[in-house]
Amino acid sequence: MSFVDKVKEMLGQHSDQAKKGVDKAGDMFDQKTGGKYADKVDKVQDKGNDYIDRSSEGGTGGEAGPNEPR
Repeated sequence: MSFVDKVKEMLGQHSDQAKKGVDKAGDMFDQKTGGKYADKVDKVQDKGNDYIDRSSEGGTGGEAGPNEPR
């Protein structure tokens, strides 16, 4: 089992915690930058949460990475 597969399995089992982590990291970034990039951070948080949702549903989580077959 590759590292990526292990991460996907973990996301599937703990998707709520992973989403909280994404939101918390984005909020911390907003705080450190004074909200200067809030719109971009929100988009990244949404994409991250979408990826987690797809991974937890047994999907591929998105496009294949550079070391994964397409």
